[in-house]
Amino acid sequence: MIKNLNRKKSAIAVVVACSVMTTFSYAEESIILDKVEVTGILPEKLEAVPGSFDVVTEKELEARRPFSITEALNNVPGINVVGEDTFGLGLNIGIRGMDPRRTSRTLLLEDGMPLFLAPYGDPSAHYSTPLDRVSRIEVVKGSGQVLYGPQTVGGMINFVTKPVPKDGFAGSVSAVGGNNDFYGLHANVGYGTELGGIMMDAIKKQGDGIRNNHEFDVEEYTLKGQLNITDRQTLIAKVGYYKEESHVSETGLGEVDYARDKFQAPSGKNDFFSHERKSAQLQHIFQIDDKMKLSTQAYYADSYRSSFRQTDAPGGYDDDEAGESTGVTVMDRCSGLTLTETTAEQCGGRHRPRSYNYWGIEPRLDVSHNLFGVDSDAVLGFRYHEEDIRRRQFRGADPRFQSLPYAQANSLSREDIGIKVEAKSYYAQNTFHVNDWAITPGVRVEDIQIKTDVRRADGQVQNNPESKLTNNQTEVLPGFGVAWNGIANTTFFGGVHKGFAPPRPDRDLRADGANTAVVDKTKPETSTNWEIGVRSSFFKGVNFSSTLFHTKFDDIVVNNGSGEFVNGGESEMSGLEFGGRVNFGTIYNTAHNIYVLGSYTNTFTAKFKKDGPDVDSGIISGDRLPYAPRHLASISVGYQHPVGLDARIGATYISKQEVDAFARVLDPVDAALSGLAGDVPSYTLFNASANFKPVGSKATYFVSGYNLTDREYLASRVDGMSVGRGRQVFGGIRYDF
Repeated sequence: MIKNLNRKKSAIAVVVACSVMTTFSYAEESIILDKVEVTGILPEKLEAVPGSFDVVTEKELEARRPFSITEALNNVPGINVVGEDTFGLGLNIGIRGMDPRRTSRTLLLEDGMPLFLAPYGDPSAHYSTPLDRVSRIEVVKGSGQVLYGPQTVGGMINFVTKPVPKDGFAGSVSAVGGNNDFYGLHANVGYGTELGGIMMDAIKKQGDGIRNNHEFDVEEYTLKGQLNITDRQTLIAKVGYYKEESHVSETGLGEVDYARDKFQAPSGKNDFFSHERKSAQLQHIFQIDDKMKLSTQAYYADSYRSSFRQTDAPGGYDDDEAGESTGVTVMDRCSGLTLTETTAEQCGGRHRPRSYNYWGIEPRLDVSHNLFGVDSDAVLGFRYHEEDIRRRQFRGADPRFQSLPYAQANSLSREDIGIKVEAKSYYAQNTFHVNDWAITPGVRVEDIQIKTDVRRADGQVQNNPESKLTNNQTEVLPGFGVAWNGIANTTFFGGVHKGFAPPRPDRDLRADGANTAVVDKTKPETSTNWEIGVRSSFFKGVNFSSTLFHTKFDDIVVNNGSGEFVNGGESEMSGLEFGGRVNFGTIYNTAHNIYVLGSYTNTFTAKFKKDGPDVDSGIISGDRLPYAPRHLASISVGYQHPVGLDARIGATYISKQEVDAFARVLDPVDAALSGLAGDVPSYTLFNASANFKPVGSKATYFVSGYNLTDREYLASRVDGMSVGRGRQVFGGIRYDF
């Protein structure tokens, strides 16, 4: 073990030393370049990108004033956000027919740093960058994904944070308030010179959740600094602290409960979700000369999340028995009691404290060259990444078990699982520029070792050798793309790449029927992603993009309804995306601009290709994939006035969705009452926003509203029936200085 640790330290030391030596070896040269600019994951030459992408700019975010990430992304083609979360807390984002549950098949990044609880061991999105700190959102779905990982079967989303000021003091303060007891405060202040600068963000938001007794309270503090070592070198450091205290019942409602009051959560006052996250990121960017740039980033995240719930078995459904559903949700620990706010006070429940720690280092070299006699841009990189995860669970019926310290002191862990991950990633990509063509082959290699140790399960100490497993996986992920720019301001593109979602250790746990657990191997999910499309601003005042995509998915992992995950074989998704904007003010050369923007996605194929491994899995060849709506549409009409007014009104439509496969084969009685089975009907939501920043003023006044008609709609059946958010209106003021 010591030998392995020394080897890891040596490898990291070599990487750091190479970066440092490169820094000093060029320190005396007299190459004069502009200050190094920090960008996102998209390259500077967007016309050469051989795949589909979308960028939500800071200007667009300010104009739309989205309430959360959900509203910020609902105008991006191909994205489906299932809105059963409280406030974008516990995101559910699916891309091109992928299951959106906790965004586990979409790579989330902040300035290139992964954001999941654990990118390999538990890719669950219980945190995303607050929009207050974002300068733009990049969504990438094409073959350029081979530079990033590990979750690339669907797409990736990168939140690019605001830069440090460059010229003296700068910043802003804002305050918002609205119905559902919502309010938010944000302060950003920084100071910078040509040598660099420093900036701090403080954010506080709280309000009522979607259901009754589901209040949330989040705060975040971020410190970001930049040092321009020379005209060619920049060092950027960022540290952050995030804390969430929210009341949320992770179990939905049965049919009877939902019909009585779809917004009820009787145990919500006691149920909670706590999340504390500490993070750090260090980036060194060295523009060696006008053709070569070395970027090295190191990152670290330490998260602790603890949830407590008193409900179980939505609608009374219990997978250990058959035909017992009542439509009424039952208590987790207190059998025989009807769930009410009063009885909830008399019961204990289930605590699930979990800790996650990961860190990584990644040097990357960008080089412009003509090594093959053709002007080319190459990218070479390597990443070393480690994770340390501990999953625990405590249960008890005594009402004192509502306190985690009491539960830990007075019961044995029902579950205690340790997971360690070591991942090495290697990637290379070269773009050949031939006349109007950009041809980009690339490859990524993921080399992963996952060690799982079940120390306790079902309250029993694990002694059998099968409770420990080392799972080694190596995947080669090629990609190839072509872009043609033979028409002005227009790019035709096409590409193919292999996507990859590593095996999740929490899915490899199997009960053996003797109050013990063994560890099995779930195969990683892989995909082959094809696409062909066009993006253009050829016509004055008009820009649009359209993409035809096809994804062949292998070894898809699904819940079989018994708390276990199994590989379900092949599936496929095909569809057409379209997005665009028309500015009539530009077309008719007037400062009074009426504009129309929108997106549409038709995922005409999203199906399982063969029957599942067992009847209980519910996978039937030809059936539609869960939570893959055929139609997604969003359209807005707006008006911009020269005095500083920007107002719009719009609508978002999501067509019918089908539920998890196992829920489709439940006993008919259970299916009718549990809330797990049945379609999620289509729905349309209306929204509007208005911003007014008087000419010459530093203040901006805004108001925004979502689900303006207060439509009651079913958002999800994953853990029972969950209603979507009702009408949310808020307004505020922002002052820039």
